[in-house]
Parts: sequence; C-alpha cells; structure tokens
Amino acid sequence: MNPTVVISNMVCRHCVAAVEGALQRAGIAYDAVEIGKVYLGKQLTAEETRLLDAELGPLGFRRIDSDEEAIVEAAKRAVMHHVRDEAECRLKLSACIEAQLGMSYAAVSRLFSQHEGRTIEKYHQAQKVERVKELLQQGHRSLDEIADIVGYSSGAHLSRRFKDVTGMTPTEYMKLQPPRISLDKI
Repeated sequence: MNPTVVISNMVCRHCVAAVEGALQRAGIAYDAVEIGKVYLGKQLTAEETRLLDAELGPLGFRRIDSDEEAIVEAAKRAVMHHVRDEAECRLKLSACIEAQLGMSYAAVSRLFSQHEGRTIEKYHQAQKVERVKELLQQGHRSLDEIADIVGYSSGAHLSRRFKDVTGMTPTEYMKLQPPRISLDKI
C-alpha cells in the first residue's frame, strides 16, 4: 500500500490545487491529492518532509502525524460533506460520521473535543452557517429554501442559529456584503 500523508485545513478544490503546488515546489512526486490527503508513490525522506512542511505552513496547511489528529481531520471532512450534500444532511450527523469513519460517534466526539477545544456539534453548526452565507451570497433563494437545503426546519430556525453563531441576522449579514458582480459584466 502506498504511503498517505494527511493534511489539515483542506476544505475545497482550491486547497487541493494549493497543496499540489506545494508538493511540486518541494520536488515531491505524488500519485493524487484529495481534500485532506496526499497519496504518495513512496515514503517521504526526512528532507522531503522538512521541505513539504516549509511549503505547507505559509499556505495555512499542516501535515498531521498522529492517528488521533487524523481522526479529527477525517471528522471535519465528514462534517463538511454532511453540510454540503443535501441528501446527507437529512441523516443524523452521528450516523454520517460513524459511516464515514467506521468508529463510534462517541469516540470521535471525545477526540474532537480534546483536540479542537470545542464540540463536534459546535463545529457542525459553524459549518452550516458558512454554507448559509454562501447560499445567501448567491442571492436567488429565499431563507426558507436555504433552510431546507442546509437542513434547518424553517427560515426562522435558520435565522436564530445564524444569529447565535454570527451575532447578526441573515438580513443584517447581507447588508454588509458588497453586491455580487455578474461574470457577464466583467
């Protein structure tokens, strides 16, 4: 089995591209990069590890060495998947995490809290609010539609949770955002 390097703080395809660039600048051959993981053809040497760490740090990424940290990072990816996949968000978060990590939710939750200093539920709530912000900025959905997409029972419930996390309502948040510019006008 080829070695795998776990990378923290990767959340999107842009992160994948940034890590690929870091690997290339460090002169490290790799088979594939996906969110949170780099698949290598061979084990890294000490010098390659040092070079990779030096490239990842300024980008806001970090190589993960411990099994516990790898579980926490996998839990974060599972939460993001849960929030962004409309079918998944209909499932309970605990069931989604257990299915993706193959561990009990209680064990994952305990590790998460120890390493992150917050509960997995608080992290989940923050990720849902980030998703709501994205959908609000798109500007073509009602609050009730967004609530349905993200898994809230109503627009009012979404508004309460949004305010709990951000300190402002979705309407107040949108007033602070610059208007979106259509790509057709650039």
